[in-house]
Amino acid sequence: QVQLAESGGGLVQAGGSLRLSCTASGRFLSITRMGWYRQAPGMQREEVAGIIGESHTMYADFAKGRFTVSRDSAKNTVYLQMNSLKPEDTAVYYCVMLIRDAEGYYENDYWGQGTQVTVSS
Repeated sequence: QVQLAESGGGLVQAGGSLRLSCTASGRFLSITRMGWYRQAPGMQREEVAGIIGESHTMYADFAKGRFTVSRDSAKNTVYLQMNSLKPEDTAVYYCVMLIRDAEGYYENDYWGQGTQVTVSS
């Protein structure tokens, strides 16, 4: 069974930085896409950033220039480096990975449990 484990959230002052990590474990063939979403209280979940392959990245407008998504394929890990954080970045951040099963037949999205990021003003 595939599981994603996140770490790196916390409380930071505005202008500060945090680095989130998410590692996949279990039995599977490959990871096609990795990414991050976030959900603030009373808001819908929104996409933050994603990475396909080793270097094809995409970012939401609010993340461009401040956040960087990267992956370590050998460790089945995706990172989100967040700089110049703002109070409006406060949310629960979720990683998501599109993973092909061990037999290679199917691809499914798997989600992390979420990690709280709080930015104080």
